[in-house]
Amino acid sequence: MEVKIGVQHAGRELVLESADSVEDIERAVADALAGTSGVLSLQDEKGRRIIVPADRLAYIEIGEPSARRVGFGAV
Repeated sequence: MEVKIGVQHAGRELVLESADSVEDIERAVADALAGTSGVLSLQDEKGRRIIVPADRLAYIEIGEPSARRVGFGAV
């Protein structure tokens, strides 16, 4: 699952591939925004953990990863 995280006052968004389900990611975002934890903490497919303060979240985009097209026929 591809997750894009927009952070306030940051020029770039954070993009990660997560093995978690959409429901798990939505639950983590809701908990962070409700003030339960104060931070959004997600783990990517390689085991790295991304932690963002909940009060700095601008948006979260959850979607399927797009297949990378390679070669001259990928127009």
